[in-house]
Amino acid sequence: MSSVGATELTTVADNLAVFHHGSHVIRHENLQPDTSYTEHGIDFQTLPRPAGKLLSTFTTVNDVHFGETECGRIDDRPDGPIQRPLPGEGPYPVTMNLGAVTEMRALHPDAVIVKGDITNAGLEEEFDAFREMYYGTFDEKLFVARGNHDAYQGQEVFTGDTWIELPGIAIALIDTTIPTQTTGRIDPSQFEWLDAQLHQATTPVIIMGHHQQWTDGGRSDDYFGLHPDCSDELDMLCARHTNVIAYTAGHTHRHRVRLMNESRIPTIEIGCIKDFPGTWAEYRVYEGGVMQIVHRISTPDALSWSERCRFLYQDFGVNYQEYAMGELSDRCLILPIR
Repeated sequence: MSSVGATELTTVADNLAVFHHGSHVIRHENLQPDTSYTEHGIDFQTLPRPAGKLLSTFTTVNDVHFGETECGRIDDRPDGPIQRPLPGEGPYPVTMNLGAVTEMRALHPDAVIVKGDITNAGLEEEFDAFREMYYGTFDEKLFVARGNHDAYQGQEVFTGDTWIELPGIAIALIDTTIPTQTTGRIDPSQFEWLDAQLHQATTPVIIMGHHQQWTDGGRSDDYFGLHPDCSDELDMLCARHTNVIAYTAGHTHRHRVRLMNESRIPTIEIGCIKDFPGTWAEYRVYEGGVMQIVHRISTPDALSWSERCRFLYQDFGVNYQEYAMGELSDRCLILPIR
């Protein structure tokens, strides 16, 4: 990942490459699939196009955080930089989400899936702001699961699991939240539901939730994402059901892809809406596989804000722009059918 001021290759699809130079956006369209190019001094290769017809398209967002007013704050610590709107600017969650909604709407997706942390503190006015923007735009195409920020006071909004069927794909959207806790879990009854749904599924399946999966390192009941025991059980479930092609989550505000230990399928994290780099994900479903394409929100107001958030947590020794952006292969990739 390049430093501020450099030209960055942010998105690659089978027919598209998008570069950002600060707030300047350069799009190269009508490219050929699986082809090498050099643009702006950067070598890259477009994604191969999965075989067969394009069957459906859907999009996802997570960690949208309506109601947040300070970006980069950890508890009550003064370390930063902590970013706030400038005088005359509106709330940055509204700016970023409006940019994402505008770009997603232009695709006319078959579904829009929100993977948690809808709000900052689970306040009713924060949920209302989310509903007004997202349901007001996507209506019955919208599917939502809660995150830890939505249930810190034990709230019961957007609970439960949802099975979503689109042409060529099914999505199991699961509620991984433990009310009042930051960590996540999948309950035995949820695994029973998933197992039954997967037995009956006639298409490839992607499982989605808010919390990222544990794959390695020290096992702990305090692991920041899905409890290691649940993570292992999810992996074994996917090993038994070869129609599952990936698990995708949010929560970490980063882009990262790992492989599950037994099933060897991708377990994916998608970055947040609310700050740098400010992204949403597109999924193109073909007969022969699924293409994941992460887009950086590129409306002028959104880029103005997200550029100011490159160096969040610098006082903690964190290189946030590298952490959050990840590698291009973490953002744009093919999910093959097993």
